[in-house]
Amino acid sequence: MDTPAPTNWYTANFHYLQTAVNQVRQVLEDTINRRQNQPSPFRFERTLAPDALAILQNTPSALDQLCTLFNLSHFERHILLLCVGMELDDEFEELCIKVHGNSERNYPTLGLALSTFNDAHFSILSSQSPLHRWGLIEIVEGQTLTHSPLRINRRILCYLLGEHSLDDELAGILQPVPPLPPTSLPPSYQKLSDQLISTWSQKTPTSTFPIVQLCGAELAAKYTISSASCSAFGLRLNLLSASRLPINPNELYQLKQRCLRESFLTNSALLLTCDEVNQADGMRESTIAQFIEDLNLPLILSTQERQPQRQRPMITLDVGQLSHNEQKAIWESYLGSTASELNGQIDVLVSQFNLSPSAIQAACLSFKSIEYIPTEVEKPKEIELEKPSPSSTRTRKSKTPISKTQLQSPLSPIQTHLWDFCRVQARPRLDDLAQRIEAMATWEDLILPEQQKNILQDISAHVRQRAKVYQEWGFAGKGGRGLGVSALFSGQSGTGKTMAAEVLAKELRLDLYRIDLSAVVSKYIGETEKNLRRIFDAAETGGAILLFDEADALFGKRTQVKDSHDRHANVEVSYLLQRMEAYQGLAILTTNLKDSLDQAFLRRIRFAITFPFPDAAARSQIWQRIFPKETPTQKIDMKKLGNLNVAGGNIRNIALNAAFLAAEAGEPVMMKHLFQSAKTECAKLERLLTNVEIRGWV
Repeated sequence: MDTPAPTNWYTANFHYLQTAVNQVRQVLEDTINRRQNQPSPFRFERTLAPDALAILQNTPSALDQLCTLFNLSHFERHILLLCVGMELDDEFEELCIKVHGNSERNYPTLGLALSTFNDAHFSILSSQSPLHRWGLIEIVEGQTLTHSPLRINRRILCYLLGEHSLDDELAGILQPVPPLPPTSLPPSYQKLSDQLISTWSQKTPTSTFPIVQLCGAELAAKYTISSASCSAFGLRLNLLSASRLPINPNELYQLKQRCLRESFLTNSALLLTCDEVNQADGMRESTIAQFIEDLNLPLILSTQERQPQRQRPMITLDVGQLSHNEQKAIWESYLGSTASELNGQIDVLVSQFNLSPSAIQAACLSFKSIEYIPTEVEKPKEIELEKPSPSSTRTRKSKTPISKTQLQSPLSPIQTHLWDFCRVQARPRLDDLAQRIEAMATWEDLILPEQQKNILQDISAHVRQRAKVYQEWGFAGKGGRGLGVSALFSGQSGTGKTMAAEVLAKELRLDLYRIDLSAVVSKYIGETEKNLRRIFDAAETGGAILLFDEADALFGKRTQVKDSHDRHANVEVSYLLQRMEAYQGLAILTTNLKDSLDQAFLRRIRFAITFPFPDAAARSQIWQRIFPKETPTQKIDMKKLGNLNVAGGNIRNIALNAAFLAAEAGEPVMMKHLFQSAKTECAKLERLLTNVEIRGWV
């Protein structure tokens, strides 16, 4: 092989490897000549040029680093170079044929090595030999072990050549994490990073690396801390999901060895993410324990909940949300001069959305690519509502005062875009435990007495003004508990409790999630609390509105402990009390049975609204608003319809069913259709229509 003139480490390394391979080739030629009783002339240089030696003194060659990392003997080094020569030198095949004395064996074997090199040793046959244990070479299936073909592993060959590569068996399983400068960390993240680095720094040459467990719900934060810590410690970082670990013990061992080898070759740490693992899955938990127990490399465990202490030392660091000031500083750094144009809106965004630095950066970049056209802010106007005329079925327009929440200044286009972007980014992934409701109802759709409406508007004000009261006015400094807004909506079914939650969600421009109690409550001890923790942790990121429908089933009274079931039920209620008090969003509980709720809940709830059963006048207003403007109607008497003694939810059912009856008949909606639909609805409710209710309908 021709030797290039070394000008940098890459070429000097290749020159060194080439020289080492030529030395092995010289041994093969000497063996052939000795068997043929012929002299062996010296053909190859045994030393490097001075400039190459100078380069490799500062950074050793890949071959020397590999031999040091895996503690290879001289004999094992020769076998490795024998396989390298097969890849780089075409004449090695002919040399193998001559050494074997067999034209069919044009490849290196363990038998060839044992019979050729002076430092040969039978330990090379053991599976614990570094060449086999770390998969540096591969044995192709043959008739016998010593006569089977040998070849170098592709990852190892690339490493020796100084080429970037990834192990074929780790492709799609192990993912490199881009390095992150430690100076870019927020202060709270930096403190955790310093603790992680300090933990690793205490390792001695004879001890193992302690496992560092980053515990918390914010996965992006744990990635950031891990990447920055590794960069500061001089390590690369690879990511492995615990869900990819094989259950088969042999496959698990092979994966562990490959991960260890990759860590040695790249001087990297491993981030094992267990956030998606169900702790109730005993087989998966056992697999994780086997994988990490003797994995002696810098290992970071990412979990949502604390894992139990194992035989190997484990240090747990809790990763919480960024503080208000930290998030505000990140917003201002990315927005630059635009921050001053938001007129205090950054505080509002931070108080509502708990976003990671990467999510904040994405939000800032999203609006910079959009050209906004300033719009003149209009003054609030009186809203014209349609009210029923007492003398006619036709409607007339009348003036209605605007609500307090509608007096808020409208957002600028930039503020609107940032708010909507943050809301989408922060949407929790709760598809299996909650249902996101598209809020369509407005204040005009909600027919309630003035007192109840005023309380709803107060709830909206509490959510809207959190930034000012908690941060500017210092209430958050008094403690983090009780900063959320909780409300109890009680009343009969169909009186507007869910609609009121929709009105608040639309007014506040927040996502509304109805919690599926059937999916939350579990008969297994501890599972209900875990499900609730998932809900609250996910919802806090975006300050979503949580709607616990029929909450008396979940928030019932604690009972006297008579058995383990009572004790477990009381633990669930106690946990809910704590999370309700700590949740910094808006949580709404609806119930038909207020007296069934635990009194401790009622004490911690900030607002309580009783939704009354609508009287005749209120029912007439509901009927007035129940039909969309596109629906054709004819001779509908809203006052007579108001005599029907049903709740608003039933009124909607009757109107909808009547619309289908009219559509089927090819007619506009009339009183006869409503009469027929009302009979069906009352039959469902197991009650009879009275003459007073339906007098004059048809």
